[in-house]
Amino acid sequence: MLVIQLYFTYNLVMDIKKIKLRDFEIGGNKLTILAGPCAAESQDILDTTAKKLKEITDKLGINYVFKSSFDKANRSSINSYRGPGLEKGLEMLKSVKEKFDVPIVTDIHTPDQAEPVSKVADILQIPAFLCRQTDLLVAAAKTGKIVNIKKGQFLAPEQMGTLVKKVEDSGNDKILLTDRGCSFGYNNLVVDFRAIPIMQSFGYPIVFDATHSVQLPGAQGACSGGDRRFVPTLAKAAVAAGANVLFFEVHPDPDSAKCDGPNMVALDNAEELFNICNEIFKLVRK
Repeated sequence: MLVIQLYFTYNLVMDIKKIKLRDFEIGGNKLTILAGPCAAESQDILDTTAKKLKEITDKLGINYVFKSSFDKANRSSINSYRGPGLEKGLEMLKSVKEKFDVPIVTDIHTPDQAEPVSKVADILQIPAFLCRQTDLLVAAAKTGKIVNIKKGQFLAPEQMGTLVKKVEDSGNDKILLTDRGCSFGYNNLVVDFRAIPIMQSFGYPIVFDATHSVQLPGAQGACSGGDRRFVPTLAKAAVAAGANVLFFEVHPDPDSAKCDGPNMVALDNAEELFNICNEIFKLVRK
């Protein structure tokens, strides 16, 4: 029964565009992982994480893109850590890119950030709360870089089609769509895995953000909480449902991280988690 279900899942979602990035394809027959610390806290943390994750993904035969944010504009409190800012943050990300020869994905929050960020980043990420901002989507599209649109917690997956159209009509068909859960009651999110094949029907690869999906928004008052225990469960389920890409925030010491610590994966646990997800990914497409 499991084999029949996985066969059905794969054939339901296989007709999607493959997005070329360097020497690999996102949406092809290899798992792609976007992973790194939530925010660019220090060059040492970025380097330590990138080096280890590059080693792991090379060993497992997984496509890898390094992720970190120069600014986390959507914070619960004005006093929450946001990152080093545009100029310094891009310097740090560029250093990682050059040292470890990895592509970069990072968030943009305003249209004027798109062009300078595109000089460093290979994928421009649209934060979930900003996913409907037309000017932001158009500016990202016009850079010619891959645009990863994170589905707002307030949107049904069917509504992502209009956002795809905004990017396409701006001359860019290099699009990724990310699910990161939906708002569900107070300070909680729920994941509906039907969203993966629904969003794949728009013809583009689907990313599942396993770490933000266990976030508890605003649960700690001045900051968000989370429960990283459930990251592996959701990640494995997403791959079984046909996700093409997984997104993880990973940190050498999540409990000391300046933001999103409760839902980040510990660097020491990354290899086991990536390996299990990769095996499921290969089984689904076998």
